[in-house]
Amino acid sequence: MILTDELCDRLCDAAREKSKAVGIDISFAICDEAGLPRVYRRYKDALALSVTLVPGKAYTAAVTQCSTKDVAACAGEGGSLMGIETNDPRITLVAGGYPLFVQGKIAGGVGVGGGTEAQDCEIAAYVVSLFEKLTSQPQAEDQKP
Repeated sequence: MILTDELCDRLCDAAREKSKAVGIDISFAICDEAGLPRVYRRYKDALALSVTLVPGKAYTAAVTQCSTKDVAACAGEGGSLMGIETNDPRITLVAGGYPLFVQGKIAGGVGVGGGTEAQDCEIAAYVVSLFEKLTSQPQAEDQKP
């Protein structure tokens, strides 16, 4: 399992620290590649609405393998994913959800809520960059014959 308890804790810590730097209280969620919850945290006075939105952002990012902002753009009238949220009520068309990939394979998703769209996306992108750093494989050393 890639999303171990320890890794999830580090990502939660990173999201919290970045939200403090941005100056907002957030809710934060992580789910696995199937969209099943791994972690949910609501820090301080994060918006009550984020209790439902943030896990949905993580779920949407994982199962679509796209950011929720990109899914929303495709879900509009005439879009390639028009009506997706009517087929799965867990789909959330609010920015702040990002997929997590390891070596090109989906590993899960994160969701951030509590600020503006830009703030939520900034924090989520920061967490994704830390995830990528923590899960990257070291360069293979040249093997001698």
